[in-house]
Amino acid sequence: MTSVAIKARVTGRVQGVAFRTWARAEAVRHGLSGWIRNEPDGSVRALLMGPAASVADMVRRMGRGPGAAAVKDVLTERTEPEPGLTEFRIVK
Repeated sequence: MTSVAIKARVTGRVQGVAFRTWARAEAVRHGLSGWIRNEPDGSVRALLMGPAASVADMVRRMGRGPGAAAVKDVLTERTEPEPGLTEFRIVK
């Protein structure tokens, strides 16, 4: 299984709608590690690391988000994995 690392920027109504909590639960369920945080511009940024298929599925899920969210776009870029990061956490 090929492991990848992706940085994602999610725009739309994604703050104040439990997006980070939902994303953390989804990432844990898919066996991913990384982090997610709110950005000052109203977007949410995440690092997703794990099997390529699971990361791709998570990106698709982030495009829908939880029920209260209104996702406009999910922009992704490949990146280097963060060594030693073995869980998925919400960061400030």
